[in-house]
Amino acid sequence: MKANMGTLDKSIRILIAVGIIILYFTDTISGMLGIILLVLAGVFVLTSLVSFCPLYPILGINTCKKKY
Repeated sequence: MKANMGTLDKSIRILIAVGIIILYFTDTISGMLGIILLVLAGVFVLTSLVSFCPLYPILGINTCKKKY
């Protein structure tokens, strides 16, 4: 699994995930939409931590500047 996410991409995903989590726990979003967005936030955090997005190779995207 080769890294395909750059620093900016990872930072944006983490910020979005934190925003979703805050909205969920302040009851701004709830119900099924809240659960779906929490799962999406979890995916964003996980992909940011491993620097790999499984959709990027399919779409031909690589935001990582490092060559491995």
